[in-house]
Amino acid sequence: MQSLFLMSFKWLFKMQLVRKIRGLTRELWIRMSNLTSGIILVGLMMILTLGWFYPPAYAAIRPLEEAPGQMVYQSRQTLHDQHGKSWQAIAFKRVNPDRQTTLYLRLVGFPGVADLDRSRPLTLTNSLGQSWMAADVSQPIFTDADRPEPNVGQYDLQPIILDLDPAVPLRLELPVLQQADVLIPMPSTLVAEWRLLATQSD
Repeated sequence: MQSLFLMSFKWLFKMQLVRKIRGLTRELWIRMSNLTSGIILVGLMMILTLGWFYPPAYAAIRPLEEAPGQMVYQSRQTLHDQHGKSWQAIAFKRVNPDRQTTLYLRLVGFPGVADLDRSRPLTLTNSLGQSWMAADVSQPIFTDADRPEPNVGQYDLQPIILDLDPAVPLRLELPVLQQADVLIPMPSTLVAEWRLLATQSD
């Protein structure tokens, strides 16, 4: 009888021990799952954060040798205006053999989308309300100066590029004739790319 009682006690003790071990195992598993989820979440947040501030857009800068000793570094991006119309934004830096440089922005819309006003500069306004002007330098790009393409404009970024904060988004205000100016929002990442473009070959 005593032996049976002892066996029952041992069995109960083992069962309690098994239950406790299972409970501890379950709790440990939950904690590890939460920790793993936390690590994954933190990792995703870091990836998204780094992707937001330092995107792989810099790889879009393309070097081109136009002539011996003359290089052009180019960045292309498609942007959309307030009406959803697409504009090709081409920023490029030209380095001449004498090391003289220019940094221009060329904006190209679809034919008929707008008739650009070349008597006015391009206005760049950031989300803090600061504004800069980029002079129109379109004339040299047209073979027929009397018939320039109305949907193509080129502007001088060089005097203002270092004033643009790559952490703050910009809005381009493109002057047009006989209608409201075209407004083109652009991400801060593209400003950062233009700043990087300005340092090429320096």
